[in-house]
Amino acid sequence: MRRLVVLALVGLAAQLVDGSLGMGYGVTAASLLVAGGLGPAAASAAIHISELATTLASGASHAALGNVDWRTVGILAAPGFVGAFAGAIVLANLDADGARPVVAVILLVLGCYVTWRFLSAHRLRFGSRPSARFLAPVGLVGGVVDALGGGGWGPVGTSAMLSSGRLEPRKVVGSVDTAEFVVSVGASIGFLLALGSQGIHWAAAAALMVGGLVAAPLAALLVRYLPARVLGVCAGGVIVLTNLRTLAEALGVDDVNIGLLASVVFTLWVLWISYAVKLEQAERAGSEHPGHQVRAQLPA
Repeated sequence: MRRLVVLALVGLAAQLVDGSLGMGYGVTAASLLVAGGLGPAAASAAIHISELATTLASGASHAALGNVDWRTVGILAAPGFVGAFAGAIVLANLDADGARPVVAVILLVLGCYVTWRFLSAHRLRFGSRPSARFLAPVGLVGGVVDALGGGGWGPVGTSAMLSSGRLEPRKVVGSVDTAEFVVSVGASIGFLLALGSQGIHWAAAAALMVGGLVAAPLAALLVRYLPARVLGVCAGGVIVLTNLRTLAEALGVDDVNIGLLASVVFTLWVLWISYAVKLEQAERAGSEHPGHQVRAQLPA
């Protein structure tokens, strides 16, 4: 019983992060479940079944607050379903550990770029919506990675879309979270076919689901009002921290050094967020007093 309560709290915290930054639910939950003794396939299956409810609630909350671009959702969802279904079948039959370092490197670079972009831009401008030619491969790759790793739809989809600069961050997060429901359906069907109902830890899925349902509307409200620059830097930092840890583990770095590295990066992340808040305040002050141009420069 105690373990299920802990899982519910993890689901709440993970969904709060995921719903506000567009990533984190699967990665957080997968780490705990695997550490607790579940195999990668069983852990990913439990996570995706819990996400059938949490992503639906998250998507509905984002839609109610105007955080969703439905064209983007429509294009992302179908290839995401296909990728997640295929990834679930593959994970149930193969060891996916070898692919994780490669994916971690790609996402780490994207995370650094996202953080740099939102810190360096004097005034944020967003272009036209992403094209289908861009979104379809992102959805397919994100679905595969999500099923293989127990999480990955958010890091792939959110980081790729933020780095493109085509949608404001709140709509990136809202659209990615909304499309994730279809991805969860694809992965769940794949795991049920490959593992059977006996291979799924239903109690863990239910506990994660309860916690996630509580957090979903709170996260959507947070992303609705968080400034674009601050949200972008927060998301970039989560991408960097998550994938730096994955890469370090794959390279055989011991836990102590991983902890030290994470502490340094976390400290830098807090400084980046503080600087983003200052830039946002300076930009608002400049818009309120158009006669005074406030130019924000990166520190040397």
